[in-house]
Amino acid sequence: MTESPKYYIRKNTNGTCEIIPSDRLEGPDQPELGEKWGPFESREEAIARRVGLIRAGKCQPL
Repeated sequence: MTESPKYYIRKNTNGTCEIIPSDRLEGPDQPELGEKWGPFESREEAIARRVGLIRAGKCQPL
């Protein structure tokens, strides 16, 4: 049985937040992270949390 990927919200240097799967979170080509939130079980849950972060002023909309 394969495990479904977890999702994270990563804040970029320009203030926007993107949703990324856990396999893209780490690696030699990844920039230094500001803030990050997660893991979330599904992409839909991560989207809902990102909307909440935008409303709270933690992230800028895209």
